[in-house]
Amino acid sequence: MLFEAIAVVTTANTAIGAVKELLKNGKDITDCAAQLGQYFDAKAEIQRKSGSKQSTGSDLENFLHLEKLRQQEEELKNMLIYQGRANLYQDFLKYAAEAKRNRDEALEAQKKAKIAKRKRNMALLRSMVIVFICVLGLAAVGGFIYWLANMRPV
Repeated sequence: MLFEAIAVVTTANTAIGAVKELLKNGKDITDCAAQLGQYFDAKAEIQRKSGSKQSTGSDLENFLHLEKLRQQEEELKNMLIYQGRANLYQDFLKYAAEAKRNRDEALEAQKKAKIAKRKRNMALLRSMVIVFICVLGLAAVGGFIYWLANMRPV
């Protein structure tokens, strides 16, 4: 688990380093979309796991990882402001908030669908058990009637 956290932080650091290098080499910010996606995916994973049962390090380690990401995001903000078009950073923040809301809604819908499927399966299982018990009861009654009909007088 600790190696997993280190790998996520390394991914974020590598992605932001690649963005800086690409911009330094004269590339446009739009050419860095894949690296920015990796960075924000890694950041979201760190934030999600930080403070949860999935957290692998101490609170201090998690805090320092998040602080480093905050500093890197500040550098990214400056890159977007100075190397992008006007209001690019504000547009990015709006887009990121909308994308997060959409992901959260999709995750919530997925959870609800899973719960609904589980309820349907339980209802089906309950129905099958009831049908099985009814068939077993009918077989027992039929067997009893058969036994009564074939009784020999003494």
